[in-house]
Amino acid sequence: MPGCTPATARSCTPPPRGSRSSTPRSTSSPCTPHGGSDPTRAGYAADVSSAAPPDSDPSETARVDAWTWAVRLFKTRSQAAAACRAGHVRVNGVGVKPAQHVRRGDEVRIRAAGRERIVVVERIVHKRVGAPIAAQCLIDNSPPPPPPEVLASLPQRDRGTGRPTKRERREIDRLLGRSGPAAT
Repeated sequence: MPGCTPATARSCTPPPRGSRSSTPRSTSSPCTPHGGSDPTRAGYAADVSSAAPPDSDPSETARVDAWTWAVRLFKTRSQAAAACRAGHVRVNGVGVKPAQHVRRGDEVRIRAAGRERIVVVERIVHKRVGAPIAAQCLIDNSPPPPPPEVLASLPQRDRGTGRPTKRERREIDRLLGRSGPAAT
């Protein structure tokens, strides 16, 4: 083996397969340059930096997907991340990716389930919290949801009836107040 001297070559070779050695293996072999884990090596876990920006304290910011999930604006973190990727989440008027960080005072706009939610970040949380605590973490400036009778008044096409005919399409357009194609 490279790096082993003839005196240490015996300790560098593993015992034959299936046999048990009478001496326990040491954690630091004379053939390994650093003898196991060395805190000065580049790959050591203590050197791994966090995902937060270097200029801010990690407790002051949170990922937008994690924060919106933690304050119960989305049921799952996957849904929060998917909404960010689809462009349904805006922070201070700018579309964001899931890894974008939010801080206290940021305005978060979310389009989901047919309505827009407008919230201001009041407190940063990293783990999902109960509804009473979640209400303290944000200021909800959302417009009120539309009344249920307005949603129910819109006609629904029966499922499985197929595509509307030209005549049915004209009736639907008239009912919804849309103008038909311009005659030339």
